[in-house]
Amino acid sequence: MNIRPADRLAIACAQLNPTVGDVAGNGEKVRRARDEAARQGADIVVFPELFIAGYPPEDLVLKPAFQAACRAEIEKLARETAAGGPALLVGTPWLDDGKLYNAVALLEAGRIAALRFKVDLPNYGVFDEKRVFAAGPLPGPINFKGVRLGVPVCEDIWGADIVECLAETGAEILLVPNGSPYWRQKSDVRLNIAVARVTEQGLPMVYVNQVGGQDELIFDGVSFGLHADCSLAFQLGAFEEAIVTTQWVRHGGTWICENGPMVGAIEDDTADYAACVLGLRDYVNKNGFPGVVIGLSGGIDSALVAAMAVDALGPDRVRCVMLPYRYTSQESLSDAAACAKALGVRYEILPIASAVEGFLAALKPAFDKLPSDVTEENLQARARGTILMAISNKFNLMVVTTGNKSEMSVGYATLYGDMNGGFNPVKDLYKTEVFRLSRLRNSWKPDGALGPDGLVIPDNIITRPPTAELRENQKDEDSLPPYHVLDAILERLVEREEPISTIIGDGFDRATVVRVERLLHIAEYKRRQAAPGVKVTLKNFGRDRRYPITNRFRDSGEPLLKPDTSLLTGQPVKTEAIDF
Repeated sequence: MNIRPADRLAIACAQLNPTVGDVAGNGEKVRRARDEAARQGADIVVFPELFIAGYPPEDLVLKPAFQAACRAEIEKLARETAAGGPALLVGTPWLDDGKLYNAVALLEAGRIAALRFKVDLPNYGVFDEKRVFAAGPLPGPINFKGVRLGVPVCEDIWGADIVECLAETGAEILLVPNGSPYWRQKSDVRLNIAVARVTEQGLPMVYVNQVGGQDELIFDGVSFGLHADCSLAFQLGAFEEAIVTTQWVRHGGTWICENGPMVGAIEDDTADYAACVLGLRDYVNKNGFPGVVIGLSGGIDSALVAAMAVDALGPDRVRCVMLPYRYTSQESLSDAAACAKALGVRYEILPIASAVEGFLAALKPAFDKLPSDVTEENLQARARGTILMAISNKFNLMVVTTGNKSEMSVGYATLYGDMNGGFNPVKDLYKTEVFRLSRLRNSWKPDGALGPDGLVIPDNIITRPPTAELRENQKDEDSLPPYHVLDAILERLVEREEPISTIIGDGFDRATVVRVERLLHIAEYKRRQAAPGVKVTLKNFGRDRRYPITNRFRDSGEPLLKPDTSLLTGQPVKTEAIDF
C-alpha cells in the first residue's frame, strides 16, 4: 500500500528528566533527544511541559533574566533545526506583550513555526500556576507536514472545553505535553481523563509526561497513546527516561499507531518505593551532594531510609552512624550493624554519652531539683542531630532524616534532633506503610536500583515493637495509639479532611480521635521546620496541606449542622447587572 507523506507521522516521545533552572543543561537534553529521535526516523519530538525551564519553576519564572535565558535557548534550538531533521515541540516560559505564558513552541526549519499557550492554569493541591502565568486564549491546531496537530498542555485536557475547541477547529491528533506529578494511583486518574477527552471528540492522543524528582514532587513518566476508539496505542515505563518514536498512519480518516511499545506499569507499594528512591536520588544529585549520612538506630524507619539511599546512590555514597546512649539496647546495636553489613555501607559507632552528660551538667543550675521528663529525652535526640550535622559539615554529606508521616502528623519527633536533615524520602509514608515497604524491599528492588538483592533489612527490625529508646523499656505505643489505629485515623483527618463525627461513626474511639486531631493541629509548627520529602499520597505535608500554625479551631466531634437557609433573606448579587 502506498502511503502519502501526510498520511504517516513518526512521533518521538521524549520522556525525560529536566532540572529546574538548568536552561543550558535542559537544552542539551533536547539536542541529544533530537539526535536519537533522528536515528529512529522521527518527524517530530514531543517534550514535557516547560521542559526548557524545568517544571515546576515556581517564582523563579518571574525573574526577567530567567525568562530571557529560556527564550534565548529556544531561539538557539530553532536555528539548529534549519539543517533538517526532526521538528521539536518544546515547553518554555514565553513573555508576550507583557504577559508571561506557559507555552509550547514548535521549532522547525530554522524558525519558531508556532506557539501555543496553556489555557487552564491549575491552582490547587501542589499547583499554583495562576500565581505566575497568564491564561492563554483558546487554541487552534498547528499545521505540521499537512497534519493538523492539537496541542493542549497538561491541565488543558482535564476539562472538556479546550479539546472541544481544538476538535471543532480541525485538529486530527492531540499531542499533550505534561508535567504531571506522581501520587498513589495517579496513572489511573490520568488515563481516565484522557479516555474521557478521546471519547468526547474521537481524536487520538499522545500523552508525554516528565520523569524525575523536583524537591517534594516526583514525576513518574508513564507516557502513553490512545487511539480514537480509546484502545491503548503505546505505553512507556515508570520512573525512567525514554526516547521512543511511535509510528502513526492515517487509516479511514483517523490515526493508528503501528506496533507501539507496551511497558507494564508498576503500582501501589512498588511504585511508592520507586518514587522515594528516585526522589532522593534526584534531590542529592541535582543539588550537588557527593553523598549522604544517616543515623542508623536499629529501628525500621532508619533501616528503610538506608536501603532507599543505597538503591538511589550506591553503597559508596552512603555513610551510616550508630549513636548509642545508655538506653540503646544490644538488640538495636546488633540490628543496625547487620543492616549496614547487608547494605554494604560505611558504618561507625559514635557514643553520645559525653555530649548528653555535658548538656546535663551545663543545665544543672537551671534544672536544680526538677524531675527528669521529656526534656532530658530530647537532649539525646539533639545530641545525635548535632553530631550528624557536624559530619555533614565536615564531609559535605547531606543528612537524610527518617521521620515517617505518622510521627510528622502528631509531633512525635524532636526539633533540632531527629528532625535534622536536608531531605526525607519517607516523610509521606505512614508507619504501617514503612513496615510494608520494608518487607517488600527484602523480596524485590526497582529496576536500576544500585543496592544489593535479597534481604537488606533484618527480620528482627521489622518484627520488634517500635521504640525511640529514650528511656528504659520505652515503646512508641506508650505515647501513641497502635499504629494501625493511628494511621487509619490520620488518613481520614489528613487526606480526606473528614469530620471527627464521621470517623467516630466508622467505629473509632471518640477520645482517641479527639486526641489525635489535637496532636495533628499543635504539631503544625514542627512540620513547618521539617525537611522536604517525597510526595506519594494524595495530600502531603508541604505543598498540599497549608494549615496556619496559629489556629484555635478544633472539631467538636458533634454531627455537622445543616445550613439554615431560612436566614438567607436576599438574592446573591449579580455583579454584571450593576450599573454604575
